[in-house]
Amino acid sequence: MERRGRHRVAVLALDGVYAFELGIPSRVFGTALDDRRRPLYDVVVCAVDGGPVRTDSGFTVAVEHGPEALERADTVVIPPTRDFDRGAADELPGPVAAALARIRPGTRIVSFCNASYVLAAAGLLDGRPATTHWQVARDFQRAFPRIKVDADVLFVDDGDVLTAAGVAAGIDLCLHIVRADHGAAVANHVARVCVVPPWRDGGQAQYIERPVPEPTLATTAATRAWALERLQEPLPLGELAAHARMSLRTFTRRFQEEVGMSPGRWLTGQRIELARQLLESSDLPVDVVAHRAGFGTGNSLRQHMRSVLGVSPAAYRRTFTAAR
Repeated sequence: MERRGRHRVAVLALDGVYAFELGIPSRVFGTALDDRRRPLYDVVVCAVDGGPVRTDSGFTVAVEHGPEALERADTVVIPPTRDFDRGAADELPGPVAAALARIRPGTRIVSFCNASYVLAAAGLLDGRPATTHWQVARDFQRAFPRIKVDADVLFVDDGDVLTAAGVAAGIDLCLHIVRADHGAAVANHVARVCVVPPWRDGGQAQYIERPVPEPTLATTAATRAWALERLQEPLPLGELAAHARMSLRTFTRRFQEEVGMSPGRWLTGQRIELARQLLESSDLPVDVVAHRAGFGTGNSLRQHMRSVLGVSPAAYRRTFTAAR
């Protein structure tokens, strides 16, 4: 029986759905519990006609709910389907369009991988930032030029519409949603139960096919691990390059290739992540949080959090204090 007030998630399974991604929402959201060990989400799977749905794996799943489940959902998740591989579809089939029309205004809508084509064909991504699997990103951008496609990131959160890159990025995005809804402690618990990292560094740029590097080439992995233990220190680029025993130019290029972003942007992201954890889990003054996270001053932390998250440290802390 559904507990009143529990967040309702409807997963829309389309014909040819990838079985792995179909199970991600139930696994991640279904593992999120409050401090009394009660589920925080109700997750149901639905189909456009309520009938069985073919998967990509040679079997059919019996779906218990029809499109009416979309009308009651607070969040709708659309996993990818082989029918949209390589951007094959730019117009929605009638039943799919009719199902999407049932979604209430203001409902959070999420796509994994090539399900971004479903949102795009429905006009839900026009003028908005979005991502999709890097293999189809170029075709996706050509098919939908009004969308601001970012093929380098694992997911894009644009408020009520969120898009993820391929396969495991769906897990990343669901964990991000749990964190946004209920804080780091709940999301980290879900990640531990699912045996996945609560946050992956970089974007999908690091997974794009490239010529295999020479085995003798050094990587920046050890320096990244070293930097994570010293986030409250200045960590200038020259010091990072010296630790990696590379020139500035080589280190910057190698870092970009491996992580998908510049060293400075990565450091800022890691420091904001640490500041968020401290704000959520402690009562430390903002200036102390700023110092421990490597921002130096409370003003610097405020500027970075407003730029990246759109909120001040105090407002962020109030949000998650209320959630707790």
